[in-house]
Amino acid sequence: MRQLMLIVLLLSGWTGVAWAADAPSSVKVLIAYHSATGNTEMMAQGVAAGARSMPGTAVMLKRVGEVTGEDLLSADAVVVGSPVYWSNMSGDVKKFLDDWQLKFGVFPEFKMRNKVGAAFATGGQISGGKEVTMLTILAAMLGNQMIVVSGGGAFGASATTEGDSPGIDEKELASAKDLGTRVAEVTHLVKRGAPR
Repeated sequence: MRQLMLIVLLLSGWTGVAWAADAPSSVKVLIAYHSATGNTEMMAQGVAAGARSMPGTAVMLKRVGEVTGEDLLSADAVVVGSPVYWSNMSGDVKKFLDDWQLKFGVFPEFKMRNKVGAAFATGGQISGGKEVTMLTILAAMLGNQMIVVSGGGAFGASATTEGDSPGIDEKELASAKDLGTRVAEVTHLVKRGAPR
């Protein structure tokens, strides 16, 4: 099933590493994620598909360790995804968020100010920390004066990956697409509206 979804995403224009549209009026949505088992990566691909459904939206999909300062600062929106580790974000995602200040120098000048931000998470159990994970990601974005949005759920998109239906099901993938669409919609509104 995972391979089939990847084939569908590749056929729909998913590149994974570069901005997929170059129109001058386009907005750029960076989707950065950590995935050890492939579940969070599938959700990231769903977010990307949703964002791409909005005309004039360029999407870059990267693992958090591959994101450069240029990727981050040239994006109009950043969506961060993490698996749940001990009821919180993974260490790789935490390092990525710490790098915003330590490596990419976005603080104290608030270089992420007015960019749109969102989060998604995957976790094994129903009450295993997905909301906490999304909230801690969103808190880092709020600390950087970003405009935080949700979609797919109250705090973002999430998926439960263990139990009766292991992996990502169609409903969870649809919530990821909803999140991507919402991020793209709001980013277009912000970019047309107030200057940074």
